[in-house]
Amino acid sequence: MKRFDILHLKGIRSQITALVAASIIALHVIITAVFLLERSGPPEFENEPGPAELFTAVQILARAPVPERPRLMADIARGFPQLAIKAYSGSLPGPPEPQSPHGFIQRRLGPSYRVAPLPPDVEVHGVVIKFPDDTMISAKMPLHHRQPPFWGNPLITTVMFAVIIVTLLGLWAARALTAPLSSFAKAAESFSLDGDASALPERGPEEIRALARALNRMRERITGLIDDRTKMMAAISHDLRTPITRMRLRCEFVEDEVQRSRMLADLDQMHTMLSSVLSFLRNGRKLEPMTLVDIASILGLVADQFTDMGYTVSYVGPGHAMATVRPDDLLRSVTNLVENAVKFGTSATIRLSVLADDMTIDVEDDGPGISDADKALVLEPFVRGDQARNMDEATGFGLGLSIANAIVAAHNGALSLHDRVPKGLIARIRLPLLHEPLKAAA
Repeated sequence: MKRFDILHLKGIRSQITALVAASIIALHVIITAVFLLERSGPPEFENEPGPAELFTAVQILARAPVPERPRLMADIARGFPQLAIKAYSGSLPGPPEPQSPHGFIQRRLGPSYRVAPLPPDVEVHGVVIKFPDDTMISAKMPLHHRQPPFWGNPLITTVMFAVIIVTLLGLWAARALTAPLSSFAKAAESFSLDGDASALPERGPEEIRALARALNRMRERITGLIDDRTKMMAAISHDLRTPITRMRLRCEFVEDEVQRSRMLADLDQMHTMLSSVLSFLRNGRKLEPMTLVDIASILGLVADQFTDMGYTVSYVGPGHAMATVRPDDLLRSVTNLVENAVKFGTSATIRLSVLADDMTIDVEDDGPGISDADKALVLEPFVRGDQARNMDEATGFGLGLSIANAIVAAHNGALSLHDRVPKGLIARIRLPLLHEPLKAAA
């Protein structure tokens, strides 16, 4: 790393350093501004009524003729008894403190007047004022200090502004640094193999941009691997179907009826296996749009199809139940469950129940069931439930339940297996009626 990379503000370290520096500068600016405003503010006693009234009374007495002053002082004493203005014949005390109320009166009257404090009183400030013509009076200045609001204190104001500015800068920095990470989490949740998701935006600090580039490349590699796998299996399937077709034609020339039927059954089983593998690999690559359909009609159609093929399958549930789903995918998942049910049992029942927030589809059979230890295992790809169902011959790759599980997961639902009383299995699909953005079934 270069020595001065921190000055480019590309990495998290440099941005945090810049944030700390900006906070320090902002604090210094705020403290300086508060200090200057405090110094340039009005004098402490500018708005006090006592000093202002005394200043006005002194101005009136100073401008009046000397013979008229006793009468004026009596009138002022009656109008403003709190001032207690009267003639003073004693000696003039020492000068006042500049920051005291006496000093405020001295500054307002000017250098031609002399102002001196009397011994302090608990409630009021006594003062002696000497006029330019050497006349002296004494008075009292009642001070009514109002408690300033807590934010009026310069220290409190500085702390408040400091906390606010640091908090705002911290929130901005946290959002700027965590927003890309949040987008990564959303992208991971919505990742699908259908190619519809957009690439991660490469923004933010250099470390975040490097991570976004790496994740985008990883997504491209994963998608490429899945595409190559699907193409390879499609090619294998295409190449195998041709010799299977030739073998089927040659079987027609086999004179032994029993051997011919067995060979054709084996060829049909091979064809079914290849089709199921290709169906599983292609699952989730191209999603059909969500459509408002009648779920009861779909389940009734599945029951009718299996009944027409000679199986005992019935539908139990409401006559109509509207929901937003992918109808072809849902039909396929229920069909897979019913196929398993009639394969391992003598009959199957499709039950539908609709609640306020979700709906439940149960596919029940009367077969041997599956042990609790194998229930979660058989939902995985390429795992057969033959041993659990006591089958002597394998008839597939064990992809029916895994395909149904992927389709249900793409609807933000859940597929689970339960025991049926007195015997059998219940494959339960729970689907929400209100959907969030859906992910691919992969």
